Amino acid sequence: MIKLLYIGNAISKHGYNKTTVETLGKSFEEEGYVVFYTSSKKNQLLRLVDMILTTFKYAKKVDYIIIDTYSTSSFWYAFLCSQIARVFQTKYIPILHGGDLPKRLDSHPKLCKMLFKNAFKNVAPSNYLLSEFAKRGFQNLEYIPNSIELNNYPFKVRKSFEPKLLWVRAFATIYNPKMAVDVLKKLQVRFPNTSLTMVGPDKDGSMETTKQYAKQLDVEVCFTNRLSKKEWIDLSVNYDFFINTTHFDNTPISVMEAMALGLPIISTNVGGIPFLLKNNENAILVNDNDSDHMANSIISLIENQEIALLLSKKGRVFVEQMDWTVVKNQWIKLLS
Repeated sequence: MIKLLYIGNAISKHGYNKTTVETLGKSFEEEGYVVFYTSSKKNQLLRLVDMILTTFKYAKKVDYIIIDTYSTSSFWYAFLCSQIARVFQTKYIPILHGGDLPKRLDSHPKLCKMLFKNAFKNVAPSNYLLSEFAKRGFQNLEYIPNSIELNNYPFKVRKSFEPKLLWVRAFATIYNPKMAVDVLKKLQVRFPNTSLTMVGPDKDGSMETTKQYAKQLDVEVCFTNRLSKKEWIDLSVNYDFFINTTHFDNTPISVMEAMALGLPIISTNVGGIPFLLKNNENAILVNDNDSDHMANSIISLIENQEIALLLSKKGRVFVEQMDWTVVKNQWIKLLS
């Protein structure tokens, strides 16, 4: 029986969105793996301490240590825990989540070499990060996409498309939530009935900033705060377009989920997005922070609804390859 220690930010019980440690970890358990977790501490410093202590505790008791690896402050827990794994000669596998990880590779080359060169495998959920790591000489790479359980995402065939916009993400500056408000404002010039609902927890104070910005522009936005997966899936049937406004990204799960639900995607063309989505094929891609282009793209889809329907159907077909029943075979092969 294979035993895993999974290290990541398992803090959904504190009002945050679930991250991979909580979703992929559960999937591993359902496949018969024994999984230990760290950490669910809310305070970042306490979480780091818990991760370090737990790694010391389980390093010799597990077959692999899996580490969710990001480009911002969470990079440091990945680095420290990986070095503990090296001391105990335990195989560890970073999962490369941070869309801005290439900058980290360039700004901290020695530390990144210690972390990534000594890994059993670096799992890249996107071809974007796979290519960026390969460019810098890393060879111990494995492409395994993020996965979803398609059975949980009923596909809706929309007979008509109206300017009803859905945005689902944590409120953080890097995800540029204010751009969604700009898009709403511009669309209401053409379609006064345009609506926008924004779903997600506040991460850095951006929710209040976005609320104030909406007041400043004199537009009404529905803020739901964080919803459970089922709640926002149920909500999605009332909307016709999914907008992704981020400055940086890798392979956002919320975009994959929206594609599975049949929502046409209009996204900024940043980071790993063009490796995930194909412009005018399964999504519409616009320049970073270009609210004019995003608004005009939505207008064009409303005026050419057969294209919107085609994007919807192709999005669902594309995301079917990321169903857990498909992706799990890659993990089983890697961990065997």
